Amino acid sequence: MEGYDLIGDVHGCGATLAALLERLGYHQRSGVYRHPRRKVIFLGDLIDRGPRIRLAVTIARRMVEAGEAHIVMGNHEYNALAYTHPAPAGSGKRWLREHTPRHNRIIQDTLNQYRDHTNEWEDTLAWFKTIPLFLELDGIRVVHACWDDALIHELKQRAPTARMDSQFLVESTDPSSQAYRILDRLTRGPHIRLPKGVAIHSGDGFTRQTFRAHFWSANPQQWGDVVFQPDNLPGDLETQPLSESERQRLSYYGPDQPPLFIGHYWCEGIPALPASNIACLDYSAVKFGRLVAYRWSGETQLNADHFVWIQVPREERALPKPWEIDFD
Repeated sequence: MEGYDLIGDVHGCGATLAALLERLGYHQRSGVYRHPRRKVIFLGDLIDRGPRIRLAVTIARRMVEAGEAHIVMGNHEYNALAYTHPAPAGSGKRWLREHTPRHNRIIQDTLNQYRDHTNEWEDTLAWFKTIPLFLELDGIRVVHACWDDALIHELKQRAPTARMDSQFLVESTDPSSQAYRILDRLTRGPHIRLPKGVAIHSGDGFTRQTFRAHFWSANPQQWGDVVFQPDNLPGDLETQPLSESERQRLSYYGPDQPPLFIGHYWCEGIPALPASNIACLDYSAVKFGRLVAYRWSGETQLNADHFVWIQVPREERALPKPWEIDFD
């Protein structure tokens, strides 16, 4: 085998995913995209927001189950599991992830597209539970949002396969628990809370009181040293000094560690490497950005020339469809 093609957040852009696989040299045989010398690694967040969620899930799942691909858990797959799982008796809640207007909005496109396919949705949720939270393969590391050595070690001790069971899922919705700390950091990454009364009105229509921070600055001093998201910080907050408690809550991934691949962060523009050994592959596909892959062939020093991408059209359904898969 020559290597892996790592693919960032698809978010329901199923036709674009098919087109990207074709560009990478994968072709359908027996309903599965295959390459004679390579395999895919999906970085999670197959679902929500996009117009062809079932197609995206079907392509990825069939590849994984046929041994042609691997996948790690995204925060959106995790959210779907918590949203549909009953809360424990006596908790005062009906669901692990409460059905608030905000949570309803995030998953609504997925629920709409599976509405007439109830058995398929239940089967898809069962498959989500089998997805590991991280991968270490052939000298590379893969996680949806953030690699934290201490929390990865804790997860390995508790779940050697890095997969959740029902107890872990239930526990992960308790902010005081170990499972919550692991799930939150690996699938959502570090966040820093904005000052009281300050919010970011994001391009995806949500208002946030925190911002996403990265984890590869060796000695960050201010918020601008770690902010990693397309939305700018309001006012002059980039010069806000990092407090000691904020600095201690950040993870750190050093330049001497193995190549790491992440998604999650809604990057924009031409794909670039944020660090010599880190590639982020989420380039806002569902916001008509790019669906991005990195072609890894054993190198220890990553190379931006190895990015491959497709610009997502304004109407993702308008893509030609020679790659359509028969679902039913």
